[in-house]
Amino acid sequence: MRILQNMREVFRNLKRRGPSKIYCPKCGSPRIHLSSSLNYWLTPKKYVCEDCGYIGPIVMEIEKEENERE
Repeated sequence: MRILQNMREVFRNLKRRGPSKIYCPKCGSPRIHLSSSLNYWLTPKKYVCEDCGYIGPIVMEIEKEENERE
């Protein structure tokens, strides 16, 4: 029963969470995007950085804290 309550809490928080900004893990640039539209549903995600040429599945994701949104 406790696990079910914890899962509900997780899903409730996910619904409230807005989209977060992604950055290149190599150079920190926000100019990073999926290499192909097929990467989202057919194959694993692969990102490409326009600034440094990074290609890979890892990106940095930064979310604002609740108190910073005001």
